[in-house]
Amino acid sequence: MKAFAVSVALAATLTQVASDRPPTRNVGSMSGLMVKIIYPTSDALFYIETRTPQTDAEWTALEGQALMLAESANLLMMPGRARDQKQWVEDAKLMLDAGAAAVKAAKTKNVEAISALSDQLLESCTTCHKHYRPGYGQKPKPPID
Repeated sequence: MKAFAVSVALAATLTQVASDRPPTRNVGSMSGLMVKIIYPTSDALFYIETRTPQTDAEWTALEGQALMLAESANLLMMPGRARDQKQWVEDAKLMLDAGAAAVKAAKTKNVEAISALSDQLLESCTTCHKHYRPGYGQKPKPPID
């Protein structure tokens, strides 16, 4: 009986926590999120050595792009976007970690640290795409005559 009472109390607490969350809704598609936010922000980090910010304003913009990339990982884990709660979330966390490290590096204007994140960021992209994009990384089949 004591275990039942604890279970009921826990269920009531979890229900309260869930109902305290603000309502969210997905506005854009997965494709839109990738093409309009994730690709451009990741490119800013991938090409840091050839597109190095020169002014404080440019560094602030890069920090914002790194922040958008990190927060986009959170968007990927939202209900309605997360394909599952295991592999998808693990893959999104790889992007979150790389993005968060990029924010920290951009704040200190550390080009070497951002450049060093390229492999980690690329891994986050390719790992997810291998799991969730059929045919990713495969050569297209030649047309049949």
